[in-house]
Order: sequence, then C-alpha cells, then structure tokens
Amino acid sequence: MLNGSYLYHLAKCYRDAIKDANINFDSIYGPAYKGIFLGSIVTLILSKNGEKYPLSFNRKEIKDHGEGGNIIGHDPIGDVLIIDDVISAGTAAKESIKSIESLGANPKIVLVGLDRQEKGQDSLSAKEELEKDFGVIVKSIVNLDSLIQFSKQSADFKTYIDQLEEYRLNWGA
Repeated sequence: MLNGSYLYHLAKCYRDAIKDANINFDSIYGPAYKGIFLGSIVTLILSKNGEKYPLSFNRKEIKDHGEGGNIIGHDPIGDVLIIDDVISAGTAAKESIKSIESLGANPKIVLVGLDRQEKGQDSLSAKEELEKDFGVIVKSIVNLDSLIQFSKQSADFKTYIDQLEEYRLNWGA
C-alpha cells in the first residue's frame, strides 16, 4: 500500500543510490507520470541535508491555458538528473533527454528504481543504448538480475522465480 512511510523509504533508496554513485548534478527532472512524484520525494529528502535542487517535470499533453506549456516547475538547468521508476525499452528516457536538451540543459544521469535489462533495438540493452546514443549515465537501484538473485534467497519470493526467468528469456538483453 502506498503511504507516507513507503514513500519515505523509497526516497531514501534513491538518495542512497545518488550518494553511492557519487552523482553530481544541478537540477532534477521527473518525467510524467511516476517520475513526477519520484522527483518530488527525492528533491524533498535531499533538501533535509541542505541540498536544494530545482525540480521540473513534464506534462503528457501541452497545456495552452493557465501557466501553459509542457514543463512544470523550474526549467531544467545545467547537468540534469532524470528520475523515473523503471527502464524497459528506454522510450520515456529518450523523450526526457530530448525535452531537456531542447530547453538548453544537459541530461547527464538517468536514475531508475528498476532496470528490467530489456533488449534495445540492436544487441545492446536499453541502458547500454541510452549510454551509447545519448552519452548519459544510467543507474538503477536494482535490476532484473539482482531481483532474481534476491528471489532465489527469499522464501516469500521463490514463487516468482519462474516468471522472472521467463521474462528475462523473452525480453532480456
């Protein structure tokens, strides 16, 4: 169940991944839809240590009334950390990168909770394609391999091993 405690622990996981990877950046961008709240909770937890980063996120549909436009919050500036829940084919990350570049900022890092380690267009994984084609760093809190390994060691999750292995067989890089 999604609640404040869950979100707090999730934010700490993202914060720890940022610190462990020694990631430096100037602003945070959360792509719609899940990236909006993920970017918000990460910005909030980083501010507890005095780290203040401008936050922006996009709309799926451009708004032509009110504040209008496609970006909400501060326009992305400098080196941008893109925060999202998962990387599958990399489509959302590619769209975010192009949007950030169009605003004059530098998409530097993509941080996701789960890298599904899916095939990209060629022989590379979606993560590897993003790194090669766009020059960004892609990090994840967990990936499919670590999820399978965890499931093998946990009595509560052993029932998912066959499904995870089948997913990797069908979609994995």
